[in-house]
Amino acid sequence: MKKYFLLTVFTLAATLWANAQNLDRMQWFNEPESYTIKNGTLEMDVPAQTDYWRIAHYGFTVDDGPFLYTTVGGEFEAKIKVSGDYKVRFDQAGMMIRQDHENYVKFGIEFVEGKFNISAVVTHHTSDWSVIELAEPIPYLWLKAVRRLDAIELYYSFDDKEYTMMRTLWMQDNCPLMVGPVAACPDGQGFKAKFSNFKVKHLPDQRRVEWLKNNQ
Repeated sequence: MKKYFLLTVFTLAATLWANAQNLDRMQWFNEPESYTIKNGTLEMDVPAQTDYWRIAHYGFTVDDGPFLYTTVGGEFEAKIKVSGDYKVRFDQAGMMIRQDHENYVKFGIEFVEGKFNISAVVTHHTSDWSVIELAEPIPYLWLKAVRRLDAIELYYSFDDKEYTMMRTLWMQDNCPLMVGPVAACPDGQGFKAKFSNFKVKHLPDQRRVEWLKNNQ
């Protein structure tokens, strides 16, 4: 009976991780009116006047952009490929990692003053914003986030081979996080965004690995 129970638990855990790769089994936070999910690719019409931001600089809070997520506990690596038909200032598409409405990070491509920027907004009660301006437009961008203990490292790549770290941020450890594609259109009337190759890979808990090492 014990052996059967353990097998069931492991099978369930494996199934949950496998489902994290399937966009059509994930949940919406602010579901857009128009989108399709086919062959592991999400295409959406990003709604107008939507964004994620809290208080700082602008003095307002918004939490209404489309966000498709799976819930992940423990340490992990998440990757996604994003592209968009960006039109006006602040059009953006990327990945979000979210604990709650006061604690999240969104990062990806953001269109600012006619230029492509690799952008990150980190929110812990109030939001901050950092950008890396690109010299020319790009057709797509790969994003990767690695959660280890109480930190998340953010990376970007133009080819899914060579990744550059853009930021490290704090996020409460040992609590579940929502992870997945996100988009926003704060100033415009909407645009089309595309997401593919979303994958979440479990990483062994560092504290547990160290404990096992010391307790062979």
